[in-house]
This record gives sequence, C-alpha cells and structure tokens, in this order.
Amino acid sequence: MATELTYKQSALENRLHELGSVMVAYSGGIDSAYLAWSAHRVLGNKMLAVLADSPSLARRHLAEAVAFAERQGIPLKIIRTSELDNPDYVRNDALRCFHCKDELFTVMSTEQEKLGFAHLAYGMNLDDRGDFRPGQNAAKQHGVAAPLVEAGLAKDDIRTLARDAGLEVWDKPASACLSSRLAYGRPVSREGLGRIERGEDYLYELGFRQYRVRDHGEIARIEIDRAEMAGAVTPELMEKLSTTFKALGFQYVTLDCEGYRSGSLNGMLSSSTLSHAHRVS
Repeated sequence: MATELTYKQSALENRLHELGSVMVAYSGGIDSAYLAWSAHRVLGNKMLAVLADSPSLARRHLAEAVAFAERQGIPLKIIRTSELDNPDYVRNDALRCFHCKDELFTVMSTEQEKLGFAHLAYGMNLDDRGDFRPGQNAAKQHGVAAPLVEAGLAKDDIRTLARDAGLEVWDKPASACLSSRLAYGRPVSREGLGRIERGEDYLYELGFRQYRVRDHGEIARIEIDRAEMAGAVTPELMEKLSTTFKALGFQYVTLDCEGYRSGSLNGMLSSSTLSHAHRVS
C-alpha cells in the first residue's frame, strides 16, 4: 500500500511539473487543500490558490481555508463570485452545481489571463466520478485540469498522504457549499443560506463533527453521522435542537434516522432528470 501511494504521489508531482504554472480552485477542504499544498511544494510561486468568497461559503470555512494557506505559506487570492445574480443558479434545479462552477471558472479564467498562469486545476478525486456532480462538466468545458484524478488518487489516499505530511486537515470532515443543503426547487437566497449556516454553526458548537442541515422549507432535516448519533438522541438535546431551529424560521425539526449522507438530496432527482442534466451540462 505504501509503495502504491508513493507511486501515486510521484504521479501527482510529475503532473504538476508538467503544468508548469497553475491556479488551483481552493475551498479549504481536504482535496483542494492537499492539491494546493502539493502544487506549492512542486511549483513554488508558480502556483496560486484561488478561494471564491460567496454567500454559499460558510464564514467559518472561509476563515479555516485562509488560516491553512497562511500556515503553509501557500499563495492565496480571494475572489468574488456572483452566482446569486444568475437566475439559472437561483432556481436550484439539478444543474445548480454546473452554474456555480461555471461562474467560478469564468472568474478564474479572467484572473488567469491577467496573471499569466498556464493552467487552472481543481480538487476532483477519483471517488467523485461516481456521484452526480454537474460541476465536473463545467470544469471540462473550461479545460480545468484534475491532477488528483490523473494521479489515481481517491479520497482515502489523499487523507493518508495528508496525514503523513503532517497536514492538520487530513481528517477534516467533508464539506460542500451551503446551497447544497437546499432541497431542489427551493430558490437559493442569502436569507436561506444564512439560516442554514447559523443552524450548522450551532451543531458545530454542540461538538458534532459531520452533519448537514437540509432545508425542506418548513422542515429542517438534520443529518448527523451515525457514529455521533447517540449524542443527539437525548430528550434534552432534542428539545434544544427544536427550540433553536424553530427560532431560525423552521416550523418542524427532524433528525434523519439514516444519519449523514453526502449528496442525500440527489435522491429527490428522478432518473430522467439526472439524464437530462447530464446532457444539458
């Protein structure tokens, strides 16, 4: 296993050398953080991590991403994206993620032209290919490289390599933009994103590590990792959750018995909708 990982890491470093200079789409999650760290290690100042600041990025995650880049000495540029100005994004249908990434890579391409970087890259890993992620099609259309995939790196590989490198993000819980918490068909708004963020901040303050607040309008569906579920199922805590989330504007508060699942809202999409989304994007 160690030999295989060493080979994959070498493949990643060789690919980064080939790119020559690169701007990395950076969110602070384990995948983009490891890619940015590796690119800086290989290319030095011929790389730039680009962090998109928008209402769909939780303020805590923004601060954590900036702090990691500063600790590692990774060059960082924060840009503004305007996906909320796009009605196709706000509509929040199956193509929302495509419109988000299209906006991100459009803004990054403008910066790339100004700054003279040869390539754009993002932190897609091998496991991401098996999920419904329209943003991957936006990356293809913009010619954005996926060095982690090209090196054959899956999520567990990246966590192991990051741990061995002493990077504190190695076991960071999976994260996604706040818009991914909204049930499809519910329009994306600053207000809606704000109440989801406040709800998830509350769960963080309670000490949970892996969770989601899924917004179904009147209903808040709280997902907590099964390994942590026992700590949530107490009369006292359930009363606190009910009081807190009703104060945020939800009429009903539920705890999902299946626990946390990445992309659980994709289950709302029919096979025909998924097929159409793949064709359009």
